[in-house]
Amino acid sequence: MAKYLVIVESPAKVKTIKKFLGSNYEVVASNGHVRDLPKSTMGIDIEHDYEPKYITIRGKGDKLAELRRCVKRADKVFLATDPDREGEAISWHLANSLKLDKKKTSRITFNEITKSAVKESLKNPREIDMNLVDSQQARRVIDRMVGYSISPLLWMKIKRGLSAGRVQSVALRMLCDREEEINAFIPKEYWDMDVVLKYKNKEFAANFYGDKKGKIEISGKQQLDNIIGELQGCDFTVKNVKKGSRTRKAPIPFTTSTLQQEASKALNFSTQKTMRIAQQLYEGVDIKERGSVGLITYLRTDSTRVSETAEAQVKEFIEKNYGQTYMTKEINVKTTGKKIQDAHEAIRPTDVTLIPEKVKDQLPRDQFRLYQLIWRRFVASRMQSAVYETTNVAIEAGNYVFHASTSRLDFDGFMKIYTESDNEKVVTNNAIAKLEKDEVPTFVKFEENQHFTQPPAHFTEAALVKAMEEQGIGRPSTYAPTITTIIARRYVTREKKNLYVTELGEAVNNVMKTAFKVIINTDFTANMESLLDAVEEGTVEWKTIIRNFYPDLNEMVKDAEQKLEKIHIADEESDEICEECGRRMVIKYGPHGKFLACPGFPDCKNTKPYLEKAGVPCPKCGKDVILRKTKKGRRYFGCIDNPDCDFMSWQKPSTEKCPKCGGYMVEKGNKLACADVECGYVQNKIPEKSL
Repeated sequence: MAKYLVIVESPAKVKTIKKFLGSNYEVVASNGHVRDLPKSTMGIDIEHDYEPKYITIRGKGDKLAELRRCVKRADKVFLATDPDREGEAISWHLANSLKLDKKKTSRITFNEITKSAVKESLKNPREIDMNLVDSQQARRVIDRMVGYSISPLLWMKIKRGLSAGRVQSVALRMLCDREEEINAFIPKEYWDMDVVLKYKNKEFAANFYGDKKGKIEISGKQQLDNIIGELQGCDFTVKNVKKGSRTRKAPIPFTTSTLQQEASKALNFSTQKTMRIAQQLYEGVDIKERGSVGLITYLRTDSTRVSETAEAQVKEFIEKNYGQTYMTKEINVKTTGKKIQDAHEAIRPTDVTLIPEKVKDQLPRDQFRLYQLIWRRFVASRMQSAVYETTNVAIEAGNYVFHASTSRLDFDGFMKIYTESDNEKVVTNNAIAKLEKDEVPTFVKFEENQHFTQPPAHFTEAALVKAMEEQGIGRPSTYAPTITTIIARRYVTREKKNLYVTELGEAVNNVMKTAFKVIINTDFTANMESLLDAVEEGTVEWKTIIRNFYPDLNEMVKDAEQKLEKIHIADEESDEICEECGRRMVIKYGPHGKFLACPGFPDCKNTKPYLEKAGVPCPKCGKDVILRKTKKGRRYFGCIDNPDCDFMSWQKPSTEKCPKCGGYMVEKGNKLACADVECGYVQNKIPEKSL
């Protein structure tokens, strides 16, 4: 009998796949990549048409020796690494490292680790797709060029071993730009007003809309009081009642991006945690009477396509368990206009009949919660839209118009099993639903509320993934690693769900903005992704991208070296005297920011925290305000006398007092604003006179 060898990436897949195949098959894992570019050098031969210099990854020698022994025993080898560009590249590296005979080597892929999918892939073997390999090579080489060319410049500027990356630098730029927007934001006052009315002994609220000419924004208390004054004694008459219905479409199945976003909002998972648990569900978990089972399809995808087999299975499941009325006639599809990598399906359960409740006792809590989310989303995507009965009412009083509306769920549709985390809450008010034209409800009271416009929200991981996807930055496989990297390097800190840029992140971003505007340009990064897609399609030769990219990068680096040398500053002396040797201490920059060190190192190793003065007195006690950081690295301004003085501000305080209320002002971009938002005073900053 012939002997067959199947090589996969992960040891977890070995157990799942082995049970599908007969005794003639041996299944082994490569444990990921076996070859890569060297860490000590760029590893790209610039002089010989940018040829990569691949080497065996340290520690993989024994694994390759084991694989070679397995290859010798086999009559045919199947390379079954992941079904994406990186998986294709791993298969190619394995073929080269193991010197596999092309005649007895085939590439197989499966989108789910099930018996039918694995056996079907063995019936349809193919050669390694070099377009996919070259697309991955191009990404790897470009990212290596960016990292190994720019990192030394960061060392020159910030003095410690930092690094830059093509995608991570753009993500950091997006976070820094949002931080600048927030810091420069000036809140504006506005008011809203409801009138509480009674109809048939039931109260309801109608929202102020405007007058008969159109909508009116209430910007201050005086304007509000004037409107209320004009309404005194007026009847509130129903002028229009509009009955109707609206539908809420079923969601589309998960892609990598939408899974990460929804898992963050609904389960409070980080992107990294979501991908780790999804990988476990994909590779296989032990289920009673079934053994190791892959519960979901491949987790790195931006396609919402579903196979015909899965489509038929879910329709049968819905009809059997919920009835024909819940089966959709028109599937909601994703329409972004952007190119979709449609090699894979959407993320869905491999067997829709394996309902979450059946496996709840056999899965760890987090695995169960993520599986349940994926299962419900997929089944819901093939169900009918939810339908609401709506009533919209226009009420006039004097010259002014108020609106009231209510909804009632008429048919739950997909919402029978799935509700998105940000789904609107429907409040049904029967009093509004019963109103008729020309009715005059009884006036009860006015309810008024003061508000201030809010700055853009800080990015969460979910929001950053969404923004990256919308702008075409990165691909499904890169979202989680990108965010993980900028957090691990302390460029960004995560507090609760929000991401904040650290002082170190600001410093790195400033260097990149000064010297490498093109690299951190979102359009440039998105265009690069499109070029990599073209390589995958076979319409662009991968080295053409490198040949066009590297000379420009090299020119930018040379130009930046000159600029950075001109602005390179030696260690700045502080006013602090080293209490151990009497020297004047200098300001150093470490992984966690600035600190004071004795210039006598290594003879004197004294260091201490650097208290950077803001140059303004504390508004509470008059002592110095210094720049401080939270435990996670987020910067703020606080009194040097803390904890005796509890002053703190996220914005830099000004020496100028508010002429309106006498409080302290803070800097917001090119303006000064009163720290008390209810005061609301704003003025332009007086530009400093140049010397």
